[in-house]
Amino acid sequence: MTNKEQSDFDSPWKDILESYFMEFMAFFFPQAYRDIDWSRKYESLDNELQQIVQDSEIGKRMVDKLVKVYLKDGKESWVLVHIEVQSQREIDFAKRMYIYNYQIFDRYDRFVISLAVLGDEHPLWKPNKFGYNMWGFKVEMEFPIVKLLDYRDRWSELERSLNPFAIVVMAHLKTQETSDSYEDRKRWKSNLARLLYERGYGRDYIIQLLKFIDWIMYLPEEINKGFWQEIREYEEGNFMPYVLSIERIAQKEGFEKGMQEGLQQGLQQGIQRETKRLLIQALNIKFEKIPEDLIEKINNITNVEALEALHRYAILCDSIEKFENEMNSIISK
Repeated sequence: MTNKEQSDFDSPWKDILESYFMEFMAFFFPQAYRDIDWSRKYESLDNELQQIVQDSEIGKRMVDKLVKVYLKDGKESWVLVHIEVQSQREIDFAKRMYIYNYQIFDRYDRFVISLAVLGDEHPLWKPNKFGYNMWGFKVEMEFPIVKLLDYRDRWSELERSLNPFAIVVMAHLKTQETSDSYEDRKRWKSNLARLLYERGYGRDYIIQLLKFIDWIMYLPEEINKGFWQEIREYEEGNFMPYVLSIERIAQKEGFEKGMQEGLQQGLQQGIQRETKRLLIQALNIKFEKIPEDLIEKINNITNVEALEALHRYAILCDSIEKFENEMNSIISK
């Protein structure tokens, strides 16, 4: 992998983590996900973290995030989750995790839970602790890590998962594996893009994940044009709503105000219909068969935001009963 491609891992990871923090926690750190009260809004404290990072002056950062979350048990009303996504091996990585952790703790006087995702290409590099002791004095910190390379042996699990971070991991791994062949990369890039549609993802998921795939799986311009041509033909052949194509054209060429308003109205109606279809499809994929009365309730929902929230929850919930409870809660608001 070139230095350019390695450094380009950072921005797309940061963007996708920002957009789908809840899904990130559910996929990589399920115990923490279960303990967090997601009914209460979490708060990103990235600006504050950047100040801490600048003050520390301990070397190059990769992707880092600081989030204030609330817990279900109420023993500690809120805690801070500190996340590092590290795409290159770094000798002092564990030390840096320790320094950031205690500096955050010093600033907020709250529990700080540090978590790391390692996206490098060195299978044996798994730093997860830092400490020292002398004369009876002892300092020790151990933190959970996820090694993306370990998912190479869990590929079938990634293919079955509806969590969007399964696609993120697959794209990350295939970018590394195809560093010497752009044609192989284009093939995998197209396969993963089609998988987005086949899984029944909604509009937001498809757009955000396609952006991630397009960014991380770099291709020379001419080859990348072929990739986008394949996506257009796939959408056309499968009667897709051309969501991404319309947005790309609108951004590139622009529309007169009246045309924009008309397009937006048509898009909203199409998005509502498509989101219902994708929500039902996602439920069928995950639970095989869903009750007819549940389908009827979904078809009666007109609020697009509610439909998108339900689609997101459908991907993460583990039973049809929990989904119905969440749906009733959202509808009643």
